[in-house]
Amino acid sequence: QVQLAESGGGLVQPGGSLRLSCAASGSDFSIYAMGWYRQAPGKQRELVAGITSGGRTNYVDFVKGRFTISRDNAKNTVYLQMNSLKPEDTAAYYCNSMVRVAGDLRILEVWGQGTLVTVSS
Repeated sequence: QVQLAESGGGLVQPGGSLRLSCAASGSDFSIYAMGWYRQAPGKQRELVAGITSGGRTNYVDFVKGRFTISRDNAKNTVYLQMNSLKPEDTAAYYCNSMVRVAGDLRILEVWGQGTLVTVSS
């Protein structure tokens, strides 16, 4: 089994910054694409940013220029640097990863438990 553990959420004032981390753990697995999603109260979960195993990134329009996704393949970790935060960025942020476990040909989708980001003065 592969597990994802997020960290770095918290309360921040508008205009502030936070850096989220998501570390994958388990035994004998390969990670392909990784990404961050968010879900605000009463809304559907939505993609924020993604990154391929080769480092190609994509962002949704509402975070372009403010958020940066990166990954450290040696540490099986993906990051989300969030700058110029706005109250509307308040949400639970979830890490997502496509993985393959040794001995299994399937590519599996794994989710973290989420970390709460609150942007408020």
